[in-house]
Amino acid sequence: MAKFLLLLRDNPDGFRSLPPAEMQRIIGEYRAWAEGLRARNQLHGSNKLTDDGGKTIRHKGGALVVMDGPYTETKEVIGGYFLIEAPDYAAALDLARTCPHVRADNDGSIEVRQIQEM
Repeated sequence: MAKFLLLLRDNPDGFRSLPPAEMQRIIGEYRAWAEGLRARNQLHGSNKLTDDGGKTIRHKGGALVVMDGPYTETKEVIGGYFLIEAPDYAAALDLARTCPHVRADNDGSIEVRQIQEM
């Protein structure tokens, strides 16, 4: 079986306006989804990332330069990830489609990337 990284992208501002009870309900959906994967031995790791855009290191002009976030022109950040196991891309996409991150009331997206074992 192959491993896939599900990168959850979203604008964190959309969550800041939610009432606490709604936020807890959504968190519960993510936990239940992850527990289902874990019960089937398909989950190998997951975490929520902080809402800031992080830092990017680039080689520029003969020096290493540290910049804020991956892209300064967007407010969307990678908010978390799931490391899953599936037989192929089609099955990984089927699992990603069931993630509560891609729902009608959320503009978030999931990038699905296969891990190349080294």
